[in-house]
Amino acid sequence: MESNGPGTLAVAVAPGMPIFEVAIPYQVFYEPPIGVDPATWYDFQLCGPRDTHHATLRDPFVALTDHDYDDLVRADTVIVPSTPSVREDPPADLVEAVRAAHERGARIASLCTGAFVLAAAGLLDGRRMTTHWRHIAALRARHPHLDIDPGVLYIDDGRILTSAGTMAGMDLCIHLIRKDLGSQAANAAARYLVVSPHRAGGQAQYLRSPVPDQPTDSGLAATLEWAMANLERPLTVSDLAAHANLSDRTLARRFHAELGGTPLQWLLTQRLIRARELLELTDLPVDVVADRCGLGSPANLRAHFNREVGLSPTEYRRSHRPTRHEVVTAPAELN
Repeated sequence: MESNGPGTLAVAVAPGMPIFEVAIPYQVFYEPPIGVDPATWYDFQLCGPRDTHHATLRDPFVALTDHDYDDLVRADTVIVPSTPSVREDPPADLVEAVRAAHERGARIASLCTGAFVLAAAGLLDGRRMTTHWRHIAALRARHPHLDIDPGVLYIDDGRILTSAGTMAGMDLCIHLIRKDLGSQAANAAARYLVVSPHRAGGQAQYLRSPVPDQPTDSGLAATLEWAMANLERPLTVSDLAAHANLSDRTLARRFHAELGGTPLQWLLTQRLIRARELLELTDLPVDVVADRCGLGSPANLRAHFNREVGLSPTEYRRSHRPTRHEVVTAPAELN
């Protein structure tokens, strides 16, 4: 469908890509939402490898494509939803096409592990970028020179945009609509997709630090569960070490090995998760929220929220509370 809108938007597909990441830009950009003039919308193309009209995705699903990488090279905007595998090099023909599109002047956006493709094409050199938190180590191993920001949803660096994992890709797509067509079109798309109309790229990747399902040999899982049940207390590394019957140094080493960070980083993440839950699901005053999550004071809560989430507690509550049409029951332990 030809349009008088922002031009051609091509979504790259390749064999082995995960279906969900491919489906996000397809769902967002394939057709305009109600209330948006089709003549102002994108000319959408799903582009697969040359000399074929399909790509077998994971699980297995097959994406039928009416366009190939030659069309992708000529697009105005190219979205790379993922890479087939973070353990292998991205498909050479896809890397070549993305690089050629950029050289022609296209805007390139990666969702989730699509950053691996952009990195292989040399498009992320000297740029601040992001990707799914889970795959940062793998990306750094392949491209140690990259400036990776693990704490944001997405980064708009002009002609190069990158997003964190999964739903952060949806946020980046909505951001592109807002940038190209304005807030009214972006809000219409968000309403249709039943997602937040605007989450700033600087907001943190809202991650729950994983707790192992089964106790490890180190007994760390039991200590994590204990800490989660006592977040309102001013816990220290020594408190955690004592509960685990370990030295502070050994605890830090096992935290890094099992959770990829320090005990204090994990504690802060859990406190902020608890604060977000309380802000979303209760009407507790901010000072009570600060106390319940172990951050002590409203000022301390605000400081951590602004730095880690990119919003004040009040702004977060306003943008994440359910509407009056939704029914939410807060877990008893939050009240």
